[in-house]
Amino acid sequence: MPIELHVIRASEFVCLDADEHLDFEASKKALQTLAEACRKRGLDRAVLDLRALPVPAEPLFTPTQLAALIKTFRAAGFGRHQRLAVLYRSDPHGGARMFAFIGRIQGWQVRAFAEFEKALLWLWEETNRRAEPKGDEIPIRITKRTKEMERLPVHSTAEGTGKNTTRTVRRKTRKQL
Repeated sequence: MPIELHVIRASEFVCLDADEHLDFEASKKALQTLAEACRKRGLDRAVLDLRALPVPAEPLFTPTQLAALIKTFRAAGFGRHQRLAVLYRSDPHGGARMFAFIGRIQGWQVRAFAEFEKALLWLWEETNRRAEPKGDEIPIRITKRTKEMERLPVHSTAEGTGKNTTRTVRRKTRKQL
């Protein structure tokens, strides 16, 4: 079964300033634009591909910045039923895994993967999984309603008047039960 997804490469959203330092606000804005484009196309699956990033001596993003990036996806329209796979080559500082962990804490479907194939399988598996029935099947008898009803007189006394009134009530016959 085919799967449609959007691949967001690190080079598309990681922005550096003139001194080649990370520009967090520009990176966040670029990531939001890409996530919005994904949602406008009606895609529920995305891969954030970080494999081309060189491994820095220190982490690129702080945990607070990672949480802000997760919120960027929410602001772009990603909901709890969309899936985001974070693909990394090497994660010595745990940034990609922390991003996924923060996302899961907030209730999103985010996971980090070192292997492309595992990421695709995870993205694909939910689209093809159907709810399995729990327990045994219970047969339900379907009957058609008929207009055969027996009319019975019902006597009631209106409170305070002492008058008996008669009205007709319909009762189902034994065939219908």
